[in-house]
Amino acid sequence: MTDLPIIDVSPLVGGAGDPEGAAAALGQACREHGFFYVVGHGVSRDLQRRLEDASRGFFAMDTPSKLEVRMELGGPAWRGYFQVGDELTSGRPDVKEGLYFGAELDDDDPRVRAGLPLHGPNLFPAGIPGFRDVVLDYMSALTGLGHALMRGVALSLGLEPGLFRDRYMRDPTTLFRIFHYPPVEPGAEAWGVGEHTDYGVLTILKQDDVGGLQVKSGGEWIDAPPVEDSFVCNIGDMLDRMTRGLYRSTPHRVRNVSGRDRYSFPFFFDPSWDARIEPLDLTDAPMSPEDRDRWDGADVHAFEGTYGDYLLAKVAKVFPELRRSVM
Repeated sequence: MTDLPIIDVSPLVGGAGDPEGAAAALGQACREHGFFYVVGHGVSRDLQRRLEDASRGFFAMDTPSKLEVRMELGGPAWRGYFQVGDELTSGRPDVKEGLYFGAELDDDDPRVRAGLPLHGPNLFPAGIPGFRDVVLDYMSALTGLGHALMRGVALSLGLEPGLFRDRYMRDPTTLFRIFHYPPVEPGAEAWGVGEHTDYGVLTILKQDDVGGLQVKSGGEWIDAPPVEDSFVCNIGDMLDRMTRGLYRSTPHRVRNVSGRDRYSFPFFFDPSWDARIEPLDLTDAPMSPEDRDRWDGADVHAFEGTYGDYLLAKVAKVFPELRRSVM
């Protein structure tokens, strides 16, 4: 059971039923929690199963084999594998290892030739048949779901359904992670990932059946346990900024004390790299948007610039060693 809302988004995905009702449920969830589950999402269970199998196969490999696709080899594209402890949250090492992916761009793409950070080809491990195809197919499916959910978010705000796509996300920044969280002792002061908010607009998370995700809602930490054939979604900093705090990016964290390995698959569906993130004209947005303390003491409403500016500054803090070597 979960205290977070579970929303059937099939009317937004397929166009039948009651899209306005689904959108209203999304709006309520965004105002009250910043987190919600979606079902009726239309993403193939077979595709999800193949992704899980390929991911477990990769993390079962020995360390030298995994390091053949280490992030250092991805250069400015920031793609590939990192080991447990390499990624930081608020300056503290996370107890997780993972793979970073993004939009697949070849070396002839003008953005890659210009050395634009976070743009380039992905690094796919050898020895796991179909790994590249399943990752790219999954990212394509989640991109479609992301656009459908953002149509619902627009409707919930009384806006044209295509506003986010037309103004901010015509060429969305899509980043995908596959994480493996080894178990930690229940009393250990070690977090798979510490308290944080996500950077962009919308995160769509597939999690396995282990649990460990916690959400800060109403000033208290609550569990966000697995719900069969669902995705957990949450708001990022840029949607918080766009709505002047009406829809708020919500802190969350992970600790795996299950005694089992945990796997999760967050997909970040975010603004175009060069999109300037300006607040929307909303009649019911708070007059003073930053009326609560953020985990990092930052004010997303004071930010000026493009989404690429914001994202690059954030990611550089997560991998400081990599930042020094590629920037």
